[in-house]
Amino acid sequence: MTAFAGFPREATDFFKQLQAHNNRDWFLAHKDVYELACRDPMKALLAELDPGFGGRGISRINRDMRFSREGGPYKNYIAAGVKRNYISLSARGLYVGTGMYKPEPAMLQRFRAAIDDETSGRALVKLVSALRRAGYQVDTHASLSSAPRGFAAGHPRIDLLRMKDIFAGKLFPPGPVLSSKKLFAGITKAIDDIQPLGAWLGRYVG
Repeated sequence: MTAFAGFPREATDFFKQLQAHNNRDWFLAHKDVYELACRDPMKALLAELDPGFGGRGISRINRDMRFSREGGPYKNYIAAGVKRNYISLSARGLYVGTGMYKPEPAMLQRFRAAIDDETSGRALVKLVSALRRAGYQVDTHASLSSAPRGFAAGHPRIDLLRMKDIFAGKLFPPGPVLSSKKLFAGITKAIDDIQPLGAWLGRYVG
């Protein structure tokens, strides 16, 4: 395993081209680029973030067409989960984030109860504000258009209550940093900075 030194420009170029040529013939003709520029650096990154982790947990690029409405057989990204964080490489660059995604009803209920509670709710408001001031994106994949059942529209934390899930993260776009050893320091800083959200979810939501 070689030391992590960023993702070469060919990595984001590969995914950009895959979006336009998402078919088996094109992928097989460029599979070596995917392995060398995308998958191998991701494995090296995970090994440095969590020694012993290796390549386990890296998403397969093949899309399960039985459950997909997308047009092509390949995903336009490579992703992995490590230490409660999500790392994804695509044509847009490398995204590092944490949070929860489309929780089951019971978990969503605990999430809203924690927002409603004065102590945990105010703590979430404080950490979300701090992350946004630091330049991190804090958002949800889906939001209700009105207050969820059982909560008043004038609730002081109604914007958070309307969220169906929550995440915080940062994108490292294509460029010199993405393709250099400096990226590792940026990734570890991002993981440290977004850790409070993961800790809040772990404590109050599970």
